[in-house]
Amino acid sequence: MLKKETSLKNLTIYVTYLIIFWGFYRLLIKLPDQVEEVFIKPILWLIPIIHLLKTEKQKISSLGISLKNIFPAIYLSLGLGSLFIFEGLLGNYFKYGGLNFSANFGDKLIFSAFGLSIITAITEEIAFRGYIFNRLWKIFGKEIPANLITTFFWTLIHVPIVIFVWKYPLFDSLIYLLLTSIFGAGSAFIFARTQNIVSSILLHVLWEWPIILFR
Repeated sequence: MLKKETSLKNLTIYVTYLIIFWGFYRLLIKLPDQVEEVFIKPILWLIPIIHLLKTEKQKISSLGISLKNIFPAIYLSLGLGSLFIFEGLLGNYFKYGGLNFSANFGDKLIFSAFGLSIITAITEEIAFRGYIFNRLWKIFGKEIPANLITTFFWTLIHVPIVIFVWKYPLFDSLIYLLLTSIFGAGSAFIFARTQNIVSSILLHVLWEWPIILFR
């Protein structure tokens, strides 16, 4: 069984690496979304986790990658996901003063955006819910503090793209980060109910796809 001290040490190293390295990446480098989400992010985010799993002698099932509770995972994610779709539409409405389905739509084909959101969801959910939240939950033995800390880091990792890439004004940045934190808490909540990463991945797609299309 993995010791809490070892788990906490590895978790601290990974989170520190991710926040600092990805922040500098967003500041210094900008490649097409397809390159970043399909190649760069999985390499930088997931390879360190694979290495940590080997050193800890843990299986990928410790990340919630399994067939356990697969159907409840699907049902719960679809149910909560409908609320996040509404949340994304509501944010779009307030940003544009009405629903705007054409913003940035010309260069984002619908199926391309959908496929990209799936790949992004897999990478980010394995990292944050499968590894970070799951490890914090085991360390604390309590779901709520693990969720709150994970959500804080989840929101923090999105700050660089808002500032350096999208260059949102202050109000739009705060709204986006608020919606991001709400999703992060919801994703950890549903993962805790199912302990299956599929639930968080599906929920992520349902939350992110409308934002990609309507941003």
